[in-house]
Amino acid sequence: MMSRPLPVGIKNFEKMIKEGYYYIDKTLFIKELLDKKAEVNLFIRPRRFGKSLNISMLQYFFDNTLKEKAFLFDSLKIMDCGETYRAEMNRYPVIKLTLKAADQINFESSFKKLKEEITREFDRHRYLLKSETIDEEKRNYIKIFCLEKQKMMYIPAA
Repeated sequence: MMSRPLPVGIKNFEKMIKEGYYYIDKTLFIKELLDKKAEVNLFIRPRRFGKSLNISMLQYFFDNTLKEKAFLFDSLKIMDCGETYRAEMNRYPVIKLTLKAADQINFESSFKKLKEEITREFDRHRYLLKSETIDEEKRNYIKIFCLEKQKMMYIPAA
């Protein structure tokens, strides 16, 4: 029997599943979040304790732009929890930001990287500009960030 590789440093849920890394199924965490119905969730764990991987798992489960990746959950515990939970899969626009981008040599570089990260996420959800499900105020936020991206392309790097 061939052993599975250990996922040292793997932060991407898709890579973890597709490449067959050893994985302890933590998808019941999704059920727990849905059952709690909290307005805000704060995830605090020590370094190297799986925060990034768990956030990646949540993104693949909830993000409506990743419907073609739903198969990643086929053999995982969340799929045995019933239709109530499966119905939440790939249903929401998910904005995932990491502050790792801000780890730069100075404030200006950090600020620029964070701005790029936020803009990239807004741009990924540009389709919402045509959506009837969001109001005009939220549409304007998306427009501002998408315009900011266009401006950033013309700013020479410092």
